[in-house]
Amino acid sequence: MENSHKGQCFCGAVKIEVTGDPMGMGYCHCVSCRSWASTRVHCWTAWPPQAVIVTKGQDNIGSFSKTENSDRRFCKTCGGNIMTLHPTMGMTDICAGTLPTLPFEPGLHTHYAETIQPMADGLAKFKDLPADFGGSGDMLPE
Repeated sequence: MENSHKGQCFCGAVKIEVTGDPMGMGYCHCVSCRSWASTRVHCWTAWPPQAVIVTKGQDNIGSFSKTENSDRRFCKTCGGNIMTLHPTMGMTDICAGTLPTLPFEPGLHTHYAETIQPMADGLAKFKDLPADFGGSGDMLPE
């Protein structure tokens, strides 16, 4: 049986389930993610789009696209974050805290050039994104 994890928005009107393993996990330091997640660092989990299903409340999902790279989805009732679709990267980002049974095992930092919360943890620090996600692949020192 495949690995699966369930999550929901803040009020529970929208529920999701992911199956399989994430494509990766890490920290994003960009101002957009920080503003969206209302935190100093966004803890993300990346999934193939087909691994993410909405099990309840599809009609209660709103969306906002600040750029063509990120289609942010939220609950229309409570405003809670659900996921961010990244069509140009072929992945769906689900906040790590939304999937409480998934052990968060970060492997890298993205958009570290924009950080307001430096983290000395020995993980790779990408100036923007890894090259395979459409970024420069440039690294920054810890």
